Amino acid sequence: MPTSENTVIDLFQGWPAPSLLPTSLLQAASQTLLSNPSLSTPSLLYGPDPGPPSLLETLSVFLSKFYSTPWTSPSRLTITGGASQSLACILQVYTDPSFTKNVYMVAPTYFLACRIFEDNGFAGRLRAVPEDQEGIDIERLEELLARDDLENGWRDQRPTKQPLPCQKHFQNIIYCVPTFSNPSGKTMSLRRREQLVRLARKHNALVVTDDVYDLLHWNPTRLGEAAVPRLVDVDHTLDGGVVSPFGNVVSNGSFSKILGPGLRTGWTESTELFALGLSKCGSTRSGGSASQFTASTIAESLRSSAFQQYLDCVLVPAYRHRAAIALEAVQRYLLPHGAILISLDGNSNPKLPKNTSLAVDGGYYIYIHLPEQLDATRFAEVAERQENVIVGSGENFEVVGDEASVRIKHGVRLCFAWEDEDRIVEGIRRLGKVLEQAMANIKT
Repeated sequence: MPTSENTVIDLFQGWPAPSLLPTSLLQAASQTLLSNPSLSTPSLLYGPDPGPPSLLETLSVFLSKFYSTPWTSPSRLTITGGASQSLACILQVYTDPSFTKNVYMVAPTYFLACRIFEDNGFAGRLRAVPEDQEGIDIERLEELLARDDLENGWRDQRPTKQPLPCQKHFQNIIYCVPTFSNPSGKTMSLRRREQLVRLARKHNALVVTDDVYDLLHWNPTRLGEAAVPRLVDVDHTLDGGVVSPFGNVVSNGSFSKILGPGLRTGWTESTELFALGLSKCGSTRSGGSASQFTASTIAESLRSSAFQQYLDCVLVPAYRHRAAIALEAVQRYLLPHGAILISLDGNSNPKLPKNTSLAVDGGYYIYIHLPEQLDATRFAEVAERQENVIVGSGENFEVVGDEASVRIKHGVRLCFAWEDEDRIVEGIRRLGKVLEQAMANIKT
């Protein structure tokens, strides 16, 4: 049925499609769990600090296979209440605003992370670092770290936290989404990941990576395995391995983009000592493992292979198709009017030959740049008012408090995960109308 012109189409919402939520998988897993007292009783009580052993064990096997990391083990994992709650706990344990200088965030950034950093004492201390073709601009980051190292007055402040023997405070925090980044969709190169780990080691920095889109990739040459080694795995192997028992990277994973955000369950992978220290975070330890029952249910889906089957046979094929039709619509309706597509290798494609074959290999998003004459925030306002299409744009993705350092004036993020396929195409067609009219107005 054709979509009415009055229908609101939301290409901003970074949520999984309701039609793809695995209700039958979760129903079967919870039924198995609740029908066996030896499983249900511990799942409904307080759990061990690191998380239920059932998920630690099954997830360890799954991750070890996907990332080709025989070193992944239950002792390197912590079960969390999702990536956002996990980020807050990491900051509670491994930073002190009187010692940790700044938070360095890739810009354009995942904007909802800014509030978490501010809530943990870093308001006014978020630093924007631009992207380049390989990911984070490593030269700019090194310049910022070196400059900030010269400002030592902050180190004279009295510590506000007392870490346990299995915890420490890092001097700097670096935050990024290295694979299928939100919003740009870029994947950081292996070379850049190695450079970033070396820089983090040099400056006593903790790199927090949101690896929430890693499992959602469909490059046919790497099906069933990671697109690129995680930064936490680079830290494990680079130059002989980690330089301290805590390491310099923690991987933040989540089931939100895969099974459903309402489950509020995720995990971290790090060194064993870092994982132990994180599991002692007071806000989770006082109640035992976060998401104890839900985590136990997810463990059953992994144990039965239902999770793997759902990922391989339902979710990845569905998003691969959505990405393809969204990309085709972008090429048809937006590029002819001056939009620039930012491809997976980080290169801009302002003019594409008619038969150029492009692909989006994973994640949730397609990122475009509008012509320089247009402001993305203004464009989004017009699109919503005139065409009932909602998109993420411009200032949505700037680092709070450091907006002037990296202005995101022309970027527009299109999510192909939330809306149904026909509405994705229709939404992009309407955006094309807005773009065409805006460029016509400039010419006249």
